[in-house]
Amino acid sequence: MSSVQTGGVGSAQTALRAAGVSRFHESARAQVAGGATYIDDIPEVRGTLHAAPVCSPVAHGKLHGLDASAALAVPGVRGVFCAADIPGDSMLAAFAHDEPVFATDTVQFLGQVAALVVADDVMTARRAARLVKFNIEPLPAVISVHEAHALQSYVLPPVHVKRGNAAAALARAPQKIEGNFEIGGQEHFYLEGQVAYVLPLEQDQWWVYSSTQHPGEVQHWVSHALGLDNHAVTVECRRMGGGFGGKETQAGHLAVWAAIAANKLKRPVKLRLDRDDDFMVTGKRHPFAYHYRAGFDQTGLLCGLELEMLANCGFSADLSGPVADRAIFHADNAYFLEDVAISSYRCKTNVQSHTAFRGFGGPQGVIVIERILSDIARTLGMDPLDVRLRNLYSDEPTSQALRQAQGERELGVRAEPTSQALRQAQGERELGVQAEPTSQALRQAQGEREVSAQAEATSVRTEPTSVRAEPVEAHPTHRNVTHYQMKVEDNILEPLISRLALTSRYRERRDQIAVWNSQSPVIKKGISLTPVKFGISFTATLFNQAGALVHVYTDGSVQVNHGGTEMGQGLNTKVAAIVADELGVPFDKVLSTASDTSKVPNASATAASSGTDLNGRAAQFAARHVRDNLAAFVSGLDNCGAGAVRFEGGQVVTPTTTRKFEDVVSAAYANRIQLWSDGFYRTPKIHYDKTTLTGRPFYYFAYGAAVSEVAIDTLTGESRVLKVDILHDVGHSINPAIDMGQIEGGFVQGMGWLTTEQLVWNDKGYLQTHAPSTYKIPATGDIPEHFKTELWPEANREDNVHGSKAVGEPPFMLAISVFEALRDAVAQAGGRPEAMNAPATAEEVLRATGH
Repeated sequence: MSSVQTGGVGSAQTALRAAGVSRFHESARAQVAGGATYIDDIPEVRGTLHAAPVCSPVAHGKLHGLDASAALAVPGVRGVFCAADIPGDSMLAAFAHDEPVFATDTVQFLGQVAALVVADDVMTARRAARLVKFNIEPLPAVISVHEAHALQSYVLPPVHVKRGNAAAALARAPQKIEGNFEIGGQEHFYLEGQVAYVLPLEQDQWWVYSSTQHPGEVQHWVSHALGLDNHAVTVECRRMGGGFGGKETQAGHLAVWAAIAANKLKRPVKLRLDRDDDFMVTGKRHPFAYHYRAGFDQTGLLCGLELEMLANCGFSADLSGPVADRAIFHADNAYFLEDVAISSYRCKTNVQSHTAFRGFGGPQGVIVIERILSDIARTLGMDPLDVRLRNLYSDEPTSQALRQAQGERELGVRAEPTSQALRQAQGERELGVQAEPTSQALRQAQGEREVSAQAEATSVRTEPTSVRAEPVEAHPTHRNVTHYQMKVEDNILEPLISRLALTSRYRERRDQIAVWNSQSPVIKKGISLTPVKFGISFTATLFNQAGALVHVYTDGSVQVNHGGTEMGQGLNTKVAAIVADELGVPFDKVLSTASDTSKVPNASATAASSGTDLNGRAAQFAARHVRDNLAAFVSGLDNCGAGAVRFEGGQVVTPTTTRKFEDVVSAAYANRIQLWSDGFYRTPKIHYDKTTLTGRPFYYFAYGAAVSEVAIDTLTGESRVLKVDILHDVGHSINPAIDMGQIEGGFVQGMGWLTTEQLVWNDKGYLQTHAPSTYKIPATGDIPEHFKTELWPEANREDNVHGSKAVGEPPFMLAISVFEALRDAVAQAGGRPEAMNAPATAEEVLRATGH
């Protein structure tokens, strides 16, 4: 059951608008009818060849050579290509420049591609690829993140972030908990696997069809490998059959491999991985391991936190630096951390190079603080919701500000502020305000509070650096500043959580569950409410820009092209609605076309949940330019101001005349008025210092909360999600139906990560769960019968397109409520929830219950 915000459907004004209304995805009918074209559906040019990867059979070793004679003897095989056939750089054009195009002297994970077999058809290529023999001298393989950390095996230097004095705060804390926790990775399992189709053109130019979230990066990687300028390579992507981050960087590998073969043979080459190879070759969500110490008082208020994060990055950096950084950024989730020390280690192991995945490290940060607060509640015998509410960001003074005002020196005070404290708080400078701190704040900061950071890849999707800095910052006076010094200005956490607790009957249900558990010896239930606060923007400021083109044709139809990519999330549908409203034409008059590097250059990846924010605004500006041209033309005809011209319902209206939009366009063309334009947008307000890990990396936060109720069988460990209630903040929704789909889909994907999707490598580095038979994503039977989703009604407080908010990644973390509900059920069964790792498979639940 879902409740959909419709933006006032039924009113005359809404009926004329394209945005704010639930409507079908622009490709929905074509997809249902089998008419939507994906890369593998594109008609193949005559002479097209097919490729298959030759993958390392060991996790680590010295590569002394390949014997391809058996493969070359197979009828239909046209060649086997390796590093010696690369005309350009033999290293991929990744930020860290640490990953070879093909394995050369060393193989670093089981599945690493060392060569490519090309044949007349795909099955011949795949069979021949398995005939290539490796001459490898085995070396010790590091599979465990703990072993990597002990060996100081890192893909990037560690990062340390501090605020206050966590050690001193822990020493003074009335109570403490300490624990370890491990969480597994996750396979992207996009419906359309990785695929690229490369066609040679005239004069050493290339056309690349790639299933990618980042056509511009594929263009750069291919041109780099071929030794060409970027302008010689055009990359096109009409749509993907899912991406989830797995096609942000790693789609580039396939395009490069196919391009190298096509360059040698001067013929088109297609490379599509089968599902097994896709599992074995590509990276996953980063598995994490944690150690933490938390201090708290008798009310559940956090006094101090020391947190160590070990990120399993695989054999190369890929995007591990910024992923691990975002885990640091989101280790607070919804809660103020006054005295905190976080250490992040980016561990190098001999497995696939892990990469972006929905949430981009955010889920790995959020889950650990939610675990800690639940354990604090159990230690104190409190409702976990009360502990969460106790620790929320707010505008209240910090404990230190209260102590200083009252002359007290103990930690943990959380009383109503005195008038003196309020006067002092009002007079002191707050972090995040662009002003010099007071001399008092500086004196306090010196000798009391220190923020240290070492950031090698602090910007999301940016080049790492090993610079280490330890700036001195004033301690915040209020509980509204993050540990990376960004003020939380749009906080709706308390009212949102309180409303969900009321509408879901959380308190009443918790009491009912307690009664159930007292009477049920085998089946135990649990319930949990967890929130999310997720930062929206690339923290690398340079990526927060976008371009678009809007063309109005003489018949009044409109075409829009932008730098974003469609992967099923509805980006093109939203952009078309934005353009339609800007021009005042019906939605079906606007066509979104394929992403194309020859139309919008240098576009950022469709990632960080920013696709609509960036590309939608750029398209809106492009359409506005055309509209302004038409308004100026019509105002001259009717002798009125351009501001008096309205575009609505397919008409152009002035104080004296109403004309059809297409008639105005035709007349404007006859008078040589420009009917196309570009649009450009860059996100305002954001700034970020990657050497100190501080600043305002995010334009705004998206919020949400979920209540999940579960049941476990204490004899088998099996579990089921019984009920889910979600209240999520998308601002003013551009398309409520699409946003609801993103919320529900993100939740279910997160539920899979935390319950059934288990990646298992053996001690040889072999991924044993490499197919649907052994790797279990959620199925229809896993969806709870009660699944209620509602949208928070408030618009984005920042000036974002149509008052909307990003929706791609934040809902994923709402599924943490399922994991915490399972731990609650384990506790009700008399087990050890503090010992339970994720995913909470039946075996893990059974182990935690003590059976």
